[in-house]
Amino acid sequence: MKYINHSDKLKKILNAITAENLSIILDFDKTITSAKSPDSWDVTALLLNESCKEKLNQIYAFYAPKELDYTLKYSEKNEFMIEWYTKCMDLYYNCGLTKQKLEKAVEISSLDFRKGAKEFLQRSCTQNIPVIILSAGIGNVIKEFLKSNNCLHENIYIVSNFIEFNSDGTMKKFDNSKMIHTLNKTLKNHLPEDWGKKLTSRKYKLLVGDLCEDENMVPKEDWANTVKVGMLNANIEENLLIYRKIFDIVLTETDANFENWGW
Repeated sequence: MKYINHSDKLKKILNAITAENLSIILDFDKTITSAKSPDSWDVTALLLNESCKEKLNQIYAFYAPKELDYTLKYSEKNEFMIEWYTKCMDLYYNCGLTKQKLEKAVEISSLDFRKGAKEFLQRSCTQNIPVIILSAGIGNVIKEFLKSNNCLHENIYIVSNFIEFNSDGTMKKFDNSKMIHTLNKTLKNHLPEDWGKKLTSRKYKLLVGDLCEDENMVPKEDWANTVKVGMLNANIEENLLIYRKIFDIVLTETDANFENWGW
């Protein structure tokens, strides 16, 4: 289904948008990729041993519902996210993740584009529109996936959790001060100055994400000039009203793609 909200705002922005005054901010996991794709954290663990995978599954089973629980207070959910990401990074490190394993995992994974996403990225490049992929996932996976699909275009900048490796390919201990998680991923916190200037010079923004918190990728003061598109992948009945308040366009089920926005 497709739900159009805030129609007056949408009409005003869509009548003013051009390739020269627009920038694009995208989430990655289950936004650029399909709802059925594994997320970049799971892909990273694909070639680890079964014991490590089981521990990751246990961590996921506890923390993933917290991420989708919109009854939790911000402070409480924030603590859960920090705990979740820290435990996963520590587990990768202790289980001997290497650069070679990670790159091979991306190659053999079932990561897949959401319908129309690959073509959308190509059009954005052709029109020279800056694209920021702002993800709480694993940046190495995002970069390798785009590269292997000939989509790592020069107009794209990736902001994410990049794992660093030693010269022999072994993983370095992750610096938690650089952590990007669901609640703190925003352009204000993580965008380098040169890309910040590129976006400042462009009045309008297109934001696409799959979680309510993704609206914060763009600062609140820019929301009036931002078209916000929400891909609602799960718990549709419970969360639809929340998403409709936040996003200008909400897409669910088979309509949740990059070809059915109506503009």
